[in-house]
Amino acid sequence: MKSMRDIALTILLFCASVLAWEGIVRIFEVPTFIFPAPSKVAAALWNGFASGLYQKHLSHTLLETLLGFLLGSALGFFLGAAVALNRYVEYFFYPYIVMFQSLPKVALAPLIVVWFGLGLKSQVVNAALVAFFPLLVNTMVGLKSADEDRVSLMRSLAASDRQIFWMLRLPNALPFVMAGLDVAMIFALIGAIVGEWFGDNRGMGTLILQSLYAEDTVRLWCGIVACAVMGTLFYGAVVLAERRLLWWPAPALDL
Repeated sequence: MKSMRDIALTILLFCASVLAWEGIVRIFEVPTFIFPAPSKVAAALWNGFASGLYQKHLSHTLLETLLGFLLGSALGFFLGAAVALNRYVEYFFYPYIVMFQSLPKVALAPLIVVWFGLGLKSQVVNAALVAFFPLLVNTMVGLKSADEDRVSLMRSLAASDRQIFWMLRLPNALPFVMAGLDVAMIFALIGAIVGEWFGDNRGMGTLILQSLYAEDTVRLWCGIVACAVMGTLFYGAVVLAERRLLWWPAPALDL
């Protein structure tokens, strides 16, 4: 947990960064279309929320991100567990997983729109696809990291594979799984925003793209700031859940 001193220093550093941004823009008279002052971005954000513009787009992106995160995380965990615990699944599927992981996910977004159509469905699939791999890899690593001496000890006590999984492998893997969820949540947001560029007329990605075409740099920065705040809140929620779940000390590597 951060101390009050650390929190105060973080807030001061943020305020100093914003003030430096404002000062540089004003002193050097940087044109707004190149780099707007934070005061103008804040004013535009206030007006946008007052008019209800950002609520509509944020709620849509929020729904896409959460659904994509849940879908991608579930698939990543179950497939990662299957690969880690069954050597036949690992032998047949792991090469395809590595090959698919090497593909640029952004390049697949137009194809996903073709396959699943415009709207929510394709954006959820795109977000899930991006969130899938971090949890898959972390689940595999976490389940395989269980101390083999402890596994052998449980087998000598006639423990079944299911008991070994629930009592040893899964608790040992949870820190890895939670670390994968941290990354997967942010990736899901990125996947949803990128997917909106290709196949939606709502959401923060669409708003950012429209602002770019209209050369409205202030609204473009409003979208960027709103997405950054949303991502920070998502990350904080996962970290809070991690602190609630991982109440036991990390397992030692040596017996």
